[in-house]
Amino acid sequence: MAQVLHIDPDHLRMRSIEQAVEVLSEGGVIIYPTDTVYGLGCDITSKSAVERIQRIKGRDAKKPMSFVCADLTDVSHYAQVSNFAYKIMRRLLPGPYTFVLPATKETPKLLRSKQKTVGIRIPDHPVSSAIVSQLGWPLLSTSANRSEQDAITNPFRLEEELGHEVDLILECGDLPVLPSSVISLIGDEVEILRRGSGDLSLLQESA
Repeated sequence: MAQVLHIDPDHLRMRSIEQAVEVLSEGGVIIYPTDTVYGLGCDITSKSAVERIQRIKGRDAKKPMSFVCADLTDVSHYAQVSNFAYKIMRRLLPGPYTFVLPATKETPKLLRSKQKTVGIRIPDHPVSSAIVSQLGWPLLSTSANRSEQDAITNPFRLEEELGHEVDLILECGDLPVLPSSVISLIGDEVEILRRGSGDLSLLQESA
């Protein structure tokens, strides 16, 4: 059964962050809070951990998952960011948005779509930000739930339903229900792939 640590986003205990990073560095899987829903996460460089999350989710291995970067400089290692895309992302991030961009060769194959694109997140949440900064690599970002089921936003349900399949749960109470909005910026065109959290009218102002 997973260890459960309560974490206060307003008063981070770095020991809890360090414990999460230790688990991730050893190829483990965690549940962590974001600015939208709880996420299932692992180090994106750990192929076995990524495959483990696919099994937990019951997700088609051909369906790519997004990941959390530390900042826009970090994003440029894994995605091709045009001036058009950069202008939009700089305005909206950090925030509850996932941006789909052309992937670079540094993006692990498991996380690239058939079209060689990748989903990138920079959540506006101190926990996910601290984990990525300490880890030194992006963190897988997929909602903590079974595929095709609603996201689990209550920490007690997380422990009950997924606690036996992950190594650590960082919980900070109930989170909102809406996942991130997913926005494609391929070809310097804005396409909303999923309406979720966040003010999408800001896209018009940014374009």
